[in-house]
Amino acid sequence: MKSFRSIARQEPRKLGHLLLILSLFLSLSILSLFKSHCCSSPYGKSQALMKVQAPAKVDNEIEDALLIEDEDEDDQEDKNRDAAKVMKITEETKPTCFETSRRSDTCEAEGDVRVQANTNTIFFHPCTSHQQWRIKPYTRKGDNTALTHVKEWTLKPAMDVQDLPPCTKNFTVPAMLFSIHGFTGNFFHDFTDVLIPLFINSYQFHGEVQFLASDFRSWWVSKFSLILKQLSKYDVVNIDGEGDAVLCYRRLIAGPSFHKELGIDSMRTPNGYSVLDFKELLRKSFGLKRDTVVITRKPKLLFMTRKKSREILNEEEIVQMAMSLGFDVTTGEPRWRTPVSEFAQLVNSADVMVGVHGAGLTNMVFLPEDAVVIQVIPLGGLERVARDCFKEPTMDMKIKYLDYVILENESTLIDQYPKDHPVLKNPTSVKKQGWNALKTVYLDKQNMRLDLQRFRNTLLEALNLLPHNTK
Repeated sequence: MKSFRSIARQEPRKLGHLLLILSLFLSLSILSLFKSHCCSSPYGKSQALMKVQAPAKVDNEIEDALLIEDEDEDDQEDKNRDAAKVMKITEETKPTCFETSRRSDTCEAEGDVRVQANTNTIFFHPCTSHQQWRIKPYTRKGDNTALTHVKEWTLKPAMDVQDLPPCTKNFTVPAMLFSIHGFTGNFFHDFTDVLIPLFINSYQFHGEVQFLASDFRSWWVSKFSLILKQLSKYDVVNIDGEGDAVLCYRRLIAGPSFHKELGIDSMRTPNGYSVLDFKELLRKSFGLKRDTVVITRKPKLLFMTRKKSREILNEEEIVQMAMSLGFDVTTGEPRWRTPVSEFAQLVNSADVMVGVHGAGLTNMVFLPEDAVVIQVIPLGGLERVARDCFKEPTMDMKIKYLDYVILENESTLIDQYPKDHPVLKNPTSVKKQGWNALKTVYLDKQNMRLDLQRFRNTLLEALNLLPHNTK
């Protein structure tokens, strides 16, 4: 009897606990549903137009977030958020604008889509609401410096077909709208802000897509024409020059998607494409012969020359030393007027590429797999941004990475400042003065003379990283 009473007393408790758990679960579900409708961006915002947003001033040279070395946790949270975000675009939610990363928004319209060039407006039908969106189709969201001269476009719903402007040109392929302004003209930004994001959104169409270029720059289109022709079978449309024309499509994507510096998150691309697919496209674009390093005689080393700033003053001695270690050495300076195809061929022939931190290192996209990149990092506490820009991408590209961090006695800054000056002893104090101060001191006014013995060890390490199979 005692045992029976004990069990009888426990049964109501268990039932009560179960009801409590169920009520908590139901409450959380309702709260989550409420947040998904009222708090997510941009769907839950009450304003009629979506505004671009985001922090982080960026300079034309390449240094993203250089002044914020104490924000590792915030950066990681952003990356985790970007990686975890799964965009589910259904017929009920189209057309819409959504955040594809902390650096980019993308808008998609499908149905009857009409681009009115002279008003920078994209009309669409059918639609489920009167809400309008605005977007600047360049992947530096919220960066006022980059977006100053980037045109803003409006996506405007039409509840009735009669509200649409009449078509003057009709197309059967989808359209991709992007801007050729911001920081274009800097080789790093050409790739990380425009070309790779274009690949992310357009490669799924296998060339059956038409590019609409806002803020058109003919020299830029000409410079990268071989890459653009691999992505689209059609001429790039200068949408700014279309005047009163109304271009009509069945589908349009406005604003390329950014994932990471010189990189692609294959989990977030339409068909699982990766940066290796982008590199394969580059090989096709420029007829590059090598996809993987194979040493036939001496390993080839390309020494990237710089002039005016961040110049290696004892370059000739380093070249001689590298040759004594068994390298076949070539020097090259990537200049603006040098055809991309010409320098791409030179880089693709190399097994090891050496260069000082700067936009020229972007040429590593043309290296074959198993090649080695050596980044020389100037004095000034630049390690973090240098590695974010050029070390992190190498892992997905399947190329090896080494860096050589300049010491105080290797920098010409010791000839310009007293030994106890903050420029030499406390670079953080210079960073606090702002980007312009840091850039002027550590990037524009600094050259270097490498320690031969110390750099010799780096070259030997590069030799050990190369595949040793010979044919």
